[in-house]
Amino acid sequence: MTTTDLPGIPPEVDPDQPEPDEPREHGGRPAGEPRFDGRRGRWVGASIPRHEDPRLLTGCGRFIDDIALSGMLHAGFVRATVAHAAITELDLAATREVHGVVAAYDAADLALGDIVAVLDRPAEEFTPTAMPILARGKVRFVGEPLALVVARDPYAVEDGIEAARVSYDALDAVVSEETALAPGAPAVHDEAPDNVLLDVSMFDTPGVDEAFADAALTVDVTTRSGRQNALPLETRGVVASWDARDDQLLVQTCSQVPHQVRTMLARSLGIAERTVRVTVPDMGGGFGQKCVVGREEIAVAAAAQRLDRPVKWIEDRREALTAGFLAREQRYRTRAAFDADGRITALDVDVVCDMGAYSCYPFTAGIEPLMASAEMPSVYRVPAYRVRGRAITSNKAPTAPYRGVSRPQYVMAIERVMERAARELGLDPVEVRRRNVITEFPYTGVNGVTYDPGTYLESLDLAEATIRDEGWYEAREAGDRHLGIGFCCFSERTGYGSEAFAKRKMTVVPGFDLSEIRMDTTGSVVVTSGTMNHGQSHETTFAQIVADRLGLDVARVKLRQGDTERIAYGWGTFASRSVTIGGSAVALASERLGELLCRIAAHLLETRPDNVALDGDGGVVQLDDPARRLPFEDIADVAHLRSHLLPKDVEPALTATASFDVPGDGTFSNASHAVVVEVDPGTGEIRILRYVCVEDCGVVINPKVVDGQCRGGIAQGIAGALFEEVTYDGHGEPSAASFIDYLVPTATEIPDVSIQHLETPCAFTANGAKGAGEGGTIGAPAAVLNAVNDALRHTGVELDTTPIHPSTVLAALEGEL
Repeated sequence: MTTTDLPGIPPEVDPDQPEPDEPREHGGRPAGEPRFDGRRGRWVGASIPRHEDPRLLTGCGRFIDDIALSGMLHAGFVRATVAHAAITELDLAATREVHGVVAAYDAADLALGDIVAVLDRPAEEFTPTAMPILARGKVRFVGEPLALVVARDPYAVEDGIEAARVSYDALDAVVSEETALAPGAPAVHDEAPDNVLLDVSMFDTPGVDEAFADAALTVDVTTRSGRQNALPLETRGVVASWDARDDQLLVQTCSQVPHQVRTMLARSLGIAERTVRVTVPDMGGGFGQKCVVGREEIAVAAAAQRLDRPVKWIEDRREALTAGFLAREQRYRTRAAFDADGRITALDVDVVCDMGAYSCYPFTAGIEPLMASAEMPSVYRVPAYRVRGRAITSNKAPTAPYRGVSRPQYVMAIERVMERAARELGLDPVEVRRRNVITEFPYTGVNGVTYDPGTYLESLDLAEATIRDEGWYEAREAGDRHLGIGFCCFSERTGYGSEAFAKRKMTVVPGFDLSEIRMDTTGSVVVTSGTMNHGQSHETTFAQIVADRLGLDVARVKLRQGDTERIAYGWGTFASRSVTIGGSAVALASERLGELLCRIAAHLLETRPDNVALDGDGGVVQLDDPARRLPFEDIADVAHLRSHLLPKDVEPALTATASFDVPGDGTFSNASHAVVVEVDPGTGEIRILRYVCVEDCGVVINPKVVDGQCRGGIAQGIAGALFEEVTYDGHGEPSAASFIDYLVPTATEIPDVSIQHLETPCAFTANGAKGAGEGGTIGAPAAVLNAVNDALRHTGVELDTTPIHPSTVLAALEGEL
């Protein structure tokens, strides 16, 4: 083992490695190879071991279900068994008589305020709907919570739930786009009699109709994606307790957005925000499902306050699959005009997103169609663009953001357009992409979005070259197997700041992040961030950023997150914002602490402030006499224990704070995926033989972490392309209540993924980094679908729906489609 393999030892400097001020040349760098950032020090770019792993791998992590408080009670919910009905009876008398049951509450008992998410749009564009904490008068999906049962143990909770008496007057259920939009359809909400919560035409630029009239080719594609569950390994949960001494409700929960939980919980309970503290322990995944505020957490907190006892609720897997927030069910009708050379001249799109029974907080039901409408042109030069985006409501579990948020779907739509145009024009699909992809930067698209520099063409070329060099084209042309090759070229908009979110006209506008850094007397630091780690390795990557800025060993850096009492405010983690925004705030706070250390050191060394600098080894050095040096411990000793020695205008202690908000439209990572599949002619089974990802997320803080993000995202994207789907029968009963029904891929179905990195540093994040959390998921469905269609090319059949079922493939092979 070399020193570079050991925890806490920085990698050796590669003097031949290019500075990250310039984009990487075509060809990239093998996955996992250490990088060295010559501008900022030793740590950024190194694949150091994760700080989180020792405790998590040795069973020392603490998750929600690990928390056990003295006198703790357990909670569960009486849930609706029909999708759409008036509640004619809800009788909890028998429940309250069950041995071990302490309390049972319905909506009237708790009298909590509703969750209401609002857009600042006119009534003809957006209809807000209230989501009650417990259903009142009507149920709108199977699994909706009707009542809360609190008992001494989970078994008594289940007995109490079973004893509840509920009667309904059933109503017709809305379970499809066609049903929802049909004249005279049942209304899920009285406020939206047409079942449309959002109807917005964000773009209708001049020249669309003329482009179609003059087109050499018009392509029409209708794509659909199935409803999915984000499926974090750890389901949702909460432990709430009332602290009479502090006059505070402590809510420990697994949330990506603890500050938003605090805000909504205080509003629902009608109490001051200062009386609510939300903390997040270790979290076993979120993927967006936990970046909205759930009603169950609020109900449990209200019960804990009323009973003055700690109360725990842990969502079981059945609840998670049937009643948790879902995602992805979308339909795109895409028309594209092309000239004879295969260049797109116009795009006309109609987007419908089934958002389920309620709007999620804070993003609203508009999050999916607004995302798709704003970014549909993707990485291509589109001269003219028209789009209509609608969010419809249905009698299904509500929708929350899920890794990628509409991008897997609209990318699949535009990539299918490119494939169809190539077929109609007799051109190679990769060549059609080359002729349309953006190559000049910065580029302002027809959608008004400015794209910062990226390697769109370079990543596509490298992905294709990899597949060609490995001989997959020759293997396909041999014709003895049903092989298909598919590509996907896309960008991932990351680091949405306040300005970008405000364009959606949200009344709650996420964006900025705050950070505070404190140095103790040993020269170690604690840094806070409003972002929220749930598997992305923040403790490691943020430590690398701080270590470089201050010239510290990463072992001397500790990150604190997920405590609304310690962090003034934060928007949490979603939309690949952690390193771009949270990491930038951390970097700026570290720089300010470094400036303070230098200022104090100059005073103690009796020299000018401009004659000292951080030495990169945990101290401050005098520039004109390097033998004179003060380690951080000595400076900290003065700042904390001998403050009379400080400069008169410097306050005691060593702390610094900073905020950061990405300006403009955010930054764009990009990638190209190439996939080789084989179709079994006997079963229709699809096997992925090769998966290549070429990605550019700017400066890579930790290559192994980024590779893990890519692979995990690709696995989820493949899951959506081939396996996972929640369907409903005509009465709104969900098909998937367990993993017997909900097909989750295992390691056997997920292939090895080859990852190659290009680097185009972002000019306006503090670390040059762009987001990397969602790209794998975005590209996989389109790439896999295109590969399957290539394998079916001899049949004349083209599939445009995910997940792709083996029965559909088999029918295509047998000429039955």
